[in-house]
Amino acid sequence: MVITQMAAIGRFQKGDDIFYAKVVDGELYKLKGDVFGSPSFQKRPTNPKGIKTLTPVAPSKVIAVGLNYADHARESGKPLPKTPLFWLKAPTSLLPDGGKIEIPFEKNRVDYEAELAIVIGRRVRNVTPNAAARYIFGYTSAQDISDRTIQHSESQWARAKSFDTFTPLGPYVETKIDPHKLTIQLFQNGQLRQNSLTGQLIFNCFELVSFISTNITLLPGDVILTGTPSGVGPIESGDKLEVRIQGMAPLVNSVK
Repeated sequence: MVITQMAAIGRFQKGDDIFYAKVVDGELYKLKGDVFGSPSFQKRPTNPKGIKTLTPVAPSKVIAVGLNYADHARESGKPLPKTPLFWLKAPTSLLPDGGKIEIPFEKNRVDYEAELAIVIGRRVRNVTPNAAARYIFGYTSAQDISDRTIQHSESQWARAKSFDTFTPLGPYVETKIDPHKLTIQLFQNGQLRQNSLTGQLIFNCFELVSFISTNITLLPGDVILTGTPSGVGPIESGDKLEVRIQGMAPLVNSVK
């Protein structure tokens, strides 16, 4: 085994074995030890035969942030928040790259939302924005799929956004990336629907970790969805959705 620096980290399954691996040029170098500590990696890549890609982490909780791009707040007809607006999504809503999004009620409007996701690397409570980066493991791509019919009929949003398959995540966590200088795009059936920059976040990643940690203790592997830019729209059966964030592998899902 050899100790190496991390970059893109994924979570995989082969038979009954679930493991983390570093991803280099499409090859997997299996991890040994705590992924959130100082792991070592195999020198030789793992045979890819029979390997299934999972969500890159298995969080204790998924936290979503709303109205964190000014252009999306305007298109939603909502005032800009004075503090981050967040809620919990069920971890059972997670869906890996390549998985199929299921629409629970055919007559309801369901929308895509491309998002940058933060992955927490260390237990954290009451951290300042200036110190928040040291508690972040990395970043990955996500969607916050939303049943708008339900969302607009209720005062809280957790149910509308927590159905099974409503949080596509992955495919990998990028551990060496500047989260505030990235393009973020969503393509629906090859057509560009969302196109923005993470520098447009109202509350940046470090401010979000700080604010949320003053309310909830964050644990290694927890996920924070940082909000979506303008351009959200409805999905339907047969759609192919692709989130492209600069410096990351694309997150691709279809609608069942």
